[in-house]
Amino acid sequence: MPKITFVAHDGTEHVVEVEAGTTARDAAVDNEIPGIDGDCGGNCACATCHIFVADDWINAVGKAEPESIEAELIQFADDYTENSRLACQITMSDELDGLVLNMPLAQH
Repeated sequence: MPKITFVAHDGTEHVVEVEAGTTARDAAVDNEIPGIDGDCGGNCACATCHIFVADDWINAVGKAEPESIEAELIQFADDYTENSRLACQITMSDELDGLVLNMPLAQH
């Protein structure tokens, strides 16, 4: 089962282990990780699961597809960067075991 490390803005790390096929958003919400709201239930409609993929993981995870709904939503998120993604759009797999996702200061 792949592990994800969610790093809060203050540096606090939260490590969770999830089944392959689980989205990073569901991993955070199901494990009560503070800082990931996921208000839309994982429907890619609100950007309250905005995260930053760690530099050494961006090639494995990939960037938001240009002109996708995800890309449109995250460009309006606070602190948007090239490594910004929505956690609801990252599906965990064994290849992503050890993934590190950094969280913004706030989601709203």
